[in-house]
Amino acid sequence: MVSWERVWLAGAGVRHEPLPASELRRLIEPAGSGLKGRLLVATPTVGDPNFAGTVVLMLEHSDEEGAMGVVLNRPSDIHVAEHLPGWTDVVVEPPVVFLGGPVNPNTAMCMARVDAQMVDGGWSPVVGRVGTVDLSLDPDHAAPGVAEVRIFAGYAGWAPRQLEEEIEDGGWFVVDADPSDALSPVPDELWRDVLRRQPGTVSLFADYPPDPSMN
Repeated sequence: MVSWERVWLAGAGVRHEPLPASELRRLIEPAGSGLKGRLLVATPTVGDPNFAGTVVLMLEHSDEEGAMGVVLNRPSDIHVAEHLPGWTDVVVEPPVVFLGGPVNPNTAMCMARVDAQMVDGGWSPVVGRVGTVDLSLDPDHAAPGVAEVRIFAGYAGWAPRQLEEEIEDGGWFVVDADPSDALSPVPDELWRDVLRRQPGTVSLFADYPPDPSMN
């Protein structure tokens, strides 16, 4: 079990003290199955550099196949126009490729908000009108149904029961997604923004300092 801290507001600052295991279990939602369309928000003590401070939108999750998602808040410095110029007219700000996770980093994925469901079946819904789009489609053909897109390199993947164990160990908050999360114009603020809108104690983690020793 990872080490946690109780967080609460005190005047203008944030103070920390050890969080009892009994309270930790009340904050972490059981994973179950069927997390597609929900968010995993890394808890403040996740040390894996692939996932520290991340927000992951779940694309697939089952007991038999494991889980798959994309990290929403890791923009790179690679412009979409360098690799997929046909999609630049609908790419959202910032118009760069995002690092979707450590699995298959040379594989591109596309998240898109659609105005109308694509008639050729090239769009698969995830949350609301946001879903995945097949990048092999002709962008000109897809454009009438696509309002805006974001391109991701790679994805996050878990073997069967691996994600459930990480959640049980206190590695992730499991929360509801808003369709706007996947295309946020301020991805660097997404971790705090998602936590801040949560009810109860979880929202206080939005003010967790990057380095608790500086508290």
